[in-house]
Amino acid sequence: MSKANRYSPEVRERAVRMVFEHEREYSSQWSAMCSIAKKIGCTPETLRSWVRRAETDQGRRSGQTTEDRERLKALEKENRELKRANEILRTASAFFAQAELDRRLK
Repeated sequence: MSKANRYSPEVRERAVRMVFEHEREYSSQWSAMCSIAKKIGCTPETLRSWVRRAETDQGRRSGQTTEDRERLKALEKENRELKRANEILRTASAFFAQAELDRRLK
């Protein structure tokens, strides 16, 4: 299993929900994360990144949401594909223009 997908989305969501529900029982959010991370078997830093992403997605924290990141990624991919298609069309146009000139000279 790849490192990025080691934990299922359900486990991630449950861990984040546990942090939000139980953070008041601890002296800080970080201590809640450390405790909960031990229980689910991940590092506190991993859980912290999940919590920060959830806070951003919920509007609790400023930053780019997951939805925005995915949309930007899709637009960048589409942009690369369009640039590649334009380059192919430009090359083909030059080829056919040269072929037309060669045909007229004969």
